[in-house]
Amino acid sequence: MNFNEKTILVVEDEPSLATVLCEYLSHASFKTEILDNGSLVIPKVKELKPDLIVLDLMLPEKDGLTIFKELRGFTKTPVIMATAKVDEIDRLLGLELGADDYVCKPYSPREIVARVKNILRRSEKNSESEQNEKPLVINEASMSVVLQGQPLVLTPAEFRLLSHLFHNMGQIFSRDQLMKKIYDDNRVVTDRTIDSHIKNLRKKFHEVSPDCDYIKSIYSVGYRLEI
Repeated sequence: MNFNEKTILVVEDEPSLATVLCEYLSHASFKTEILDNGSLVIPKVKELKPDLIVLDLMLPEKDGLTIFKELRGFTKTPVIMATAKVDEIDRLLGLELGADDYVCKPYSPREIVARVKNILRRSEKNSESEQNEKPLVINEASMSVVLQGQPLVLTPAEFRLLSHLFHNMGQIFSRDQLMKKIYDDNRVVTDRTIDSHIKNLRKKFHEVSPDCDYIKSIYSVGYRLEI
């Protein structure tokens, strides 16, 4: 697994500890960010979208337990919870907090790096497993589409059309709405252009699975995606 593109957010109000840990993580090819104030964590996570968070339990303005509960309201980002007391870990486990790992301070930065790697490897495997179970997987970053485990080769317009339908599952869109979504450069196209893209998408779907009927035509209205 390549860790070069993985970002670790270290939330720790002890500057020396945070600096040393980040040095070890950087040496292991991770990108790092440090926060020392609990009230800044949620906005930073939404902005940065880190791959893993090392979260101290005791922080200024907002404690780690509160932060973790808020995090789980919008993200599944792995979290390693750090605390200065061994019995605190027992209490957290008793609360069934659900963090990915717990460590007691003072900890070995080398051990934290090892735990980070293990968690990310496990997370990636789980993600791949979940994707393999889904009939249709769309990756916006790589503009890739996998249908029932088979990659599809789509044109940019086909990808934008399918992606829009996918992220608005079950919602009906008229041809005009889809044209405006796909072509935002004011080019002149007819509503039959959408029909052509839909036809091509269905053909590519059927090449993978003849029974695939995810793209529904709503008579005189438009199209929607149903899985």
